[in-house]
Amino acid sequence: MADETTPAPMNPDSSEATTPQLRRAVEQGEAYGRALQYMTQEVAHDGGEQEAGQYRIGYAIEDAEGMYHFHDGDLVWRNPEGENAHVEIAVRDAADGRFVPGLHVTATLVTPGGQELGPHVQELVWHPMLYHYARNWTLPEDGEYTLRVHVDPPTFMRHDEINGRRFTEPVDAEFTGVQIERGAEPVQPPS
Repeated sequence: MADETTPAPMNPDSSEATTPQLRRAVEQGEAYGRALQYMTQEVAHDGGEQEAGQYRIGYAIEDAEGMYHFHDGDLVWRNPEGENAHVEIAVRDAADGRFVPGLHVTATLVTPGGQELGPHVQELVWHPMLYHYARNWTLPEDGEYTLRVHVDPPTFMRHDEINGRRFTEPVDAEFTGVQIERGAEPVQPPS
């Protein structure tokens, strides 16, 4: 096992990434991956994940749900108003599995009848268990959809002059056979 000053095997020229640091990043990614698996396989109606470029892109389909939004400097609870599905997108670093924040993520759904809906921006959602990009959708029918996800290169700064040269190209992922059963779970916020 390397000590704290040994460069990471990923790139021995790096002055920033050591083997123990990268191991900790992988541990974070593994924890996020377990939470994502729980979300996609036990909570959501449907879900999955695939590799796309330097990312792993996952999705989960749930009933439309209420959420807090900022409006005029205050948090305001909004229940679904006609929306009947909640599409969640998780974008992870393919190298270590950690969630990648600060992305511009869009999604397009193709209905069972071939109608294309979107693309719509999937906003960053703070969730008590799992950061993700999401929005409520209004869908015309239940059934088997195609989900297309587009991720633009992030504009955030990257630390490490060697390993920081990543996430520079847009990527697309397509999921076929996405089972959607429309529904909404309006929940009143706690008083």
